[in-house]
Amino acid sequence: MPNLSGSFSGRATSQSTIALHDVSNHDLNLLEVRGVQKSPDEKWNNSKITYWGTADLIAGNGAQRGYFVNEHSDGDRDFGTFEGRIATSGGQVTIEGAWKIPGKERTRSRQKLRQHDFSGQQKF
Repeated sequence: MPNLSGSFSGRATSQSTIALHDVSNHDLNLLEVRGVQKSPDEKWNNSKITYWGTADLIAGNGAQRGYFVNEHSDGDRDFGTFEGRIATSGGQVTIEGAWKIPGKERTRSRQKLRQHDFSGQQKF
């Protein structure tokens, strides 16, 4: 499995929240986030990411999971799933988790390639 490192900065382009009334500050979120990856790996640096996720948060902390698509500068795309934990402290939100890339689309050849359970850890 490749060892990738990096980060991304993104903005929520769509978000819905439902406040639950079981415990204080309990929210369920559905959101779309778009941003740009930063990595020392040329293939991943400046790739565009869009992800769609759900979050189950109490006081801004909790689990998040969803789906993502990375669009690379050469036209290739990869897509998969992620699971992570959201932590909120002093207005700063941090998400750490694991991702899996089960699919890849190479636009140069217009051929879809499947990869076997390519997974890893990344702060995102």
